[in-house]
Formats: sequence, structure tokens, C-alpha cells
Amino acid sequence: MASKMKFSIVTPEKKFYAGEVTEINTQTQNGGIGILSDHIPFVGMLKPAETRFKLEDGTEKVAFTSTGLMKVTKTEVEMLVDASEWPEEIDVRRAEEAKKRAEERLNKETGKTDTARAEIALQRAVARIKTKGI
Repeated sequence: MASKMKFSIVTPEKKFYAGEVTEINTQTQNGGIGILSDHIPFVGMLKPAETRFKLEDGTEKVAFTSTGLMKVTKTEVEMLVDASEWPEEIDVRRAEEAKKRAEERLNKETGKTDTARAEIALQRAVARIKTKGI
């Protein structure tokens, strides 16, 4: 039996998820990360991603998580994110429209485009679509 750890996803509005898990997989600014119990402690910046985690019974859950911070200790992982959604809560049409707008902003050759903001918007839209399973 895999060792379990406490896991929570917190948004400004609510505690999105809280429970015990055996494994977490998500994306940081430095790339993908997999976390098991007794992981080396660290704090990392998150990027928009499909976050997967396994419950003690082996069930896998999937959620969209936006930008934020992740704090990891040997027995607990806390994600503080701007937004989080279950796949059934994601509005695919809205995500596809956001993706299109972000791509259009990035393709414009004007000095008015806030490239970093457009790139994050694109990452959020793509992660939502991926989480939805499309």
C-alpha cells in the first residue's frame, strides 16, 4: 500500500479540494513534477495545468489548476491557485474562444500586446481543454 499524504487545493474563493492522496502530478514553471509521500520539501510556482492525483483506493482524480504556488513537505502538499475546476465544470466553448483570442494577441505585431499576459491566457485555455479531455 502506498503511503498517503494530505493534499489541498485552495483558491481565493474556497477550499477546492482537501483529502489524502498517494500521488500528485502537475506542472511547475520548471516543468512537470510528480510527488509521493516523503518528498523533499520545497516551494514552487505553478503554471496552468491538468493536475492529476490518486486517492488511497487507486482512484485517479483530475482537475484544472491555474497559476499559483505549491508548498510541499514530507507529509503534506498545498496548492494555492488563482482558479481550479473539475472537468465537468469547464466550459469548452469559452476555453476555445479564450485560446483563439490569446493566439491572435500573440500573433499581432504591435507594441501594445502584453506578451506575458497573453501567454498565460493561452496556457490556461489549453490546460482547461486538456483537462476536459478534448
